[in-house]
Amino acid sequence: MNTPSRTFFRLDYGGKLERAIARLMAGFDENDFDAGRYPRRWLAIKLLEADADILSRVQEMPNGAQVIALAGQNAEYLKSMLGDEVDLLTADRRYGYINGVVRQALQRPLIDRITLTDRIDDIVTHKWLGLPFFFAIMYVIFRLVIDVSAPFLDWTDMVINGPVAHLFSFLLDLAAAPAWMHFLVVEGIVAGVGGVLVFVPGLLILYFFLALLEDSGYMSRAAFVMDRFMRIVGLHGKSFIPMILGFGCAVPAIYATRTIASRRDRILTALLVPLMSCSARLPVYVVFGLAFFGARAGTVIWAMYALGILVAMLAGMVFTRTILKPDVSSAFVLELPPYRQPALKSVLIHMWENTREFVRKAGTTILFASLVMWLLLNLPWGVDHQRDSYFGKVSGMIAPAFAPLGFGNWQTSGALVTGFMAKEIVVSTMSQVYLRGEEVQSTAPLSFGAEVLNMGGGFVTAAIDSGRILLSILPGVDLVPADQAPDDTALSLALQTQFTPLSALSMLVFVLLYVPCAATLGAIKHEFGTSWALTSAVYQTAVAWLAAFLIFQGGRLLGFG
Repeated sequence: MNTPSRTFFRLDYGGKLERAIARLMAGFDENDFDAGRYPRRWLAIKLLEADADILSRVQEMPNGAQVIALAGQNAEYLKSMLGDEVDLLTADRRYGYINGVVRQALQRPLIDRITLTDRIDDIVTHKWLGLPFFFAIMYVIFRLVIDVSAPFLDWTDMVINGPVAHLFSFLLDLAAAPAWMHFLVVEGIVAGVGGVLVFVPGLLILYFFLALLEDSGYMSRAAFVMDRFMRIVGLHGKSFIPMILGFGCAVPAIYATRTIASRRDRILTALLVPLMSCSARLPVYVVFGLAFFGARAGTVIWAMYALGILVAMLAGMVFTRTILKPDVSSAFVLELPPYRQPALKSVLIHMWENTREFVRKAGTTILFASLVMWLLLNLPWGVDHQRDSYFGKVSGMIAPAFAPLGFGNWQTSGALVTGFMAKEIVVSTMSQVYLRGEEVQSTAPLSFGAEVLNMGGGFVTAAIDSGRILLSILPGVDLVPADQAPDDTALSLALQTQFTPLSALSMLVFVLLYVPCAATLGAIKHEFGTSWALTSAVYQTAVAWLAAFLIFQGGRLLGFG
């Protein structure tokens, strides 16, 4: 007779606190600290709360001083970001949870005293208004990401493909570098890494608003609102929290499923998280959106995020009725913390840390991929056309599989394959295969002084244009000329010769849904095993191909081809 496995309750203290707890628990191992009879998570929380009794006991344990110092550093960091001592923050979460249990278990008589939080919740958690309100907020955010960042995107593109490329060319000429090194640096590194860094302004804005939603207390309301829909797929609203985290990066979102008690619910949530549009996909959305949809780019990108949620719901329904049938349902109790005014310092730190991680990846993973890509595009050495290179030949073999989707050329096929390493590399690869030898030769380099003046003047102009766009969001305010539109980036211009709006839309849907990146699959394997990682890769690729096929072929039948 099989004994049912015991599940232990674990309170979710929220993103920043949970990350600090995880860092401190990892510090136990790094410092060879044995927690002894104390549960490791409980001990980490008590150390962060600076519990005097626990501190004195740990101080006497081997390597306890190092662990206490690490706990102090994390506690100070949390206080600087959240504005309160850790013990107050944890107590707030505990009492919030208790309040949630009481509210769901008891019916109290109406009380005259209604707080501002109650009045706001009447709207944002309303049975019928809550979901439209959530999607309206996401729509506004993605419009801001595209519209407000567009002038800075153009400026960044100009800087990378102009002064930066010219500077590297000048330094290489000064060092009398051979021609192949020119191609490697300018067409490999600058085109590859620079093609991704162009989209940093949009990411800064995205992370800024996501931090606002998290710190204000609205993210918990979004999970509460989605609970009714998550029940359709055999989950509850708590599973929506990792899915929201997936908008930033799927890897920490996979690990965030640890707060879910049921292993079955954890697995199902992990299979759905990669369908959320992570920030790595945003550069692909932006470059195709600006190239083919103009003023409607923000709406198209919002539709990609909404489509990811819809497909996740459908996939969850299939899994629930097949290989992951629900076990005993558990009650959904979620803390609804009081609304807080987000601390600007905390929001800016959150925005910077996430964007820094993206830039770090551009300086490591994408740099390495760009070097490998350049090498494969030029082997065998001296090849006249990239199509005849090793990369071109392998990509050409794969291309027929994408032909029914509207993008069956070797360049796009190869870019999608390299996107398995990281979705940003799709743009990096396209920058190399579509822009070979074009960026630097398009304009004659200017003097150093002129370059600096152009960069400074362009930044001021971008800031003014972004300010006008931001103010124009207000009702009755229109500071943007009707004929003003952001300039196409070099890559956008190149893509317009290879795609139509219909095939571009098909491409976006495929990028949204196809195989998760290697890091995400690694996280799923680490948490649940190889078989579930393979399941994620296979089913998402199949769903992506089918969805893109229906969009492209259906669009052609309707006369949109």
